[in-house]
Amino acid sequence: MTISSAEPSVGAAVGNRAPDFTLRDQNEQPVRLYNLLGKGPIVLFFYPKAHSPVCTAEACAFRDAYTAFSQLGVTVIGISDDPPAVQRKFAERYRLPYILLSDERGKVHRLYDARTAFGLLNNRVTFILDRDGIIRHRFADMLNGAKHVQEALDILKTL
Repeated sequence: MTISSAEPSVGAAVGNRAPDFTLRDQNEQPVRLYNLLGKGPIVLFFYPKAHSPVCTAEACAFRDAYTAFSQLGVTVIGISDDPPAVQRKFAERYRLPYILLSDERGKVHRLYDARTAFGLLNNRVTFILDRDGIIRHRFADMLNGAKHVQEALDILKTL
């Protein structure tokens, strides 16, 4: 996992440029956030644990709405601290068509303040980035994973 030092970190607040990072995807390939910019908006959704009930519902809701995201030119990325092999099994089992990234050390979770208040668990939080990497929206709801999808689509339609 690397964090770019090319730009100073300005935090993951709405209106700020999203902090850059590189993480391994479900196929062990490195994915750098800033390499995806310019192609269209990005949805980054942080989820606590692959295969858990709420996380599975959320991941499947993003899968079910994937065509709508694609029609808007959006790249969807899910991030958890599960290792790539677990992410791969999760993607295969539920036919998830988007990128899943592994943040095993939790550095990107901390960078995006995607931890719970006491830092013991990962939070369920979704960020909407415009094509320039500016954070346009942040949404957190630990218990209603599917709501993240509707919230993201509503915001993306206004960009």
